Amino acid sequence: MRILIANDDGYLAPGLTALVRACEGLGDIDVVAPESNASGTSNALTLHRPLNVFTAGGEQRGFRVVNGTPSDCVHVALTGLLERKPDLVLSGINNGANMGDDTLYSGTVAAAMEGYLFGVPAIAFSQAEKGWAEIEAAARVARDIVDRALAAVRERPGPWLLNVNIPNRPDAAALPRVITRLGRRHASEPVIRQINPRGEAIYWIGPAGSAREAGEGTDFFAVSQGRVSITPLQVDLTDHAALPLWHQALVAS
Repeated sequence: MRILIANDDGYLAPGLTALVRACEGLGDIDVVAPESNASGTSNALTLHRPLNVFTAGGEQRGFRVVNGTPSDCVHVALTGLLERKPDLVLSGINNGANMGDDTLYSGTVAAAMEGYLFGVPAIAFSQAEKGWAEIEAAARVARDIVDRALAAVRERPGPWLLNVNIPNRPDAAALPRVITRLGRRHASEPVIRQINPRGEAIYWIGPAGSAREAGEGTDFFAVSQGRVSITPLQVDLTDHAALPLWHQALVAS
């Protein structure tokens, strides 16, 4: 068994180290992660400059580091850096939740999705709150899910993509797990306008909006109830129900 692990918080992030340690003993593990925090980069690939890869030392000894996005890391790993295609791609453990609309912006989810796009089963792991509290408990949850997922790899060939959000609790491994759908958020808060030292206006993206669709069955609801949310994802963005409408409006004579 060979596992590729990436993230979006950067190769020094405690969540990445915890996930790597949790997966020890499962087989050969390759870590390819961004040089710096790349949160919110979604599925971006770096096309306007070459990418550099170096091998880290210290506590992260053996991690390979890319000066690019999370998707860059997995893309480079799968198309030239690794000698053999992995059996599973893991991403995380992220510093904060990736639920609802967050998944469209998330570099954590994007790294897993890049593996999925290359035909490799993939899982994105996130903690519900920022700050890395109880990260080792979250890592134990991730390990158990990976153990179960590896059995699924053998029983269900072909790619699949899961998004997992884990409450920051010491008893995380004992919490119920539920299969959920993505909720929805309200629009983001307004940008924050400031003036830089040269008198020029600068803008910070505002905080994410509050949950709008967070009823039973959603990832938001599950985490709010102290459960581990597991959401199967797909890439197809086609509005299938609207195809006949647009055919009638724009194509039919």
